[in-house]
Amino acid sequence: MKRLHVHVGVDDLPTSIGFYSTLFAAPPTVVQHDYAKWMLDDPRVNFAISTGHAGRGVEHLGIQVETAAELADVATRLAAADGPVLDEGATTCCYARSTKAWISDPQGVVWETFLTSGTAVDYGSSPALARLATSAQAAAGACCAPAVAPAPASGTGCCG
Repeated sequence: MKRLHVHVGVDDLPTSIGFYSTLFAAPPTVVQHDYAKWMLDDPRVNFAISTGHAGRGVEHLGIQVETAAELADVATRLAAADGPVLDEGATTCCYARSTKAWISDPQGVVWETFLTSGTAVDYGSSPALARLATSAQAAAGACCAPAVAPAPASGTGCCG
């Protein structure tokens, strides 16, 4: 079964942990000095917050899968979505070991799909990120959301 993933950049981690713990009626399942994550079943979401890794607000969205077959299925859909796909493969990100791929939607919102295989002791140190970097921000160490060019716009304007 798949799970929606939302990652939000925050200014004040303790205050944000308090807010989201109250909103979700549950404490985070992972807390680090710069990161917190809730693995919720109602709604079924992997909701993460962090400081110091990118901008504020929604950093990226994603689909977390539970099996390699689900990952392959979502990867096939990414490839059919008419945008450049960054297949990161095995990596360390957000205190977890995962296999993942990235794409951005036509508006430039970055999406990832990933299968987590275990925990990690650091936020992210995958050498693959340097190869994937397409912007100064990604090259400077923004672990979880490498910049991906938006998919080409179709049509001539917003309304027709």
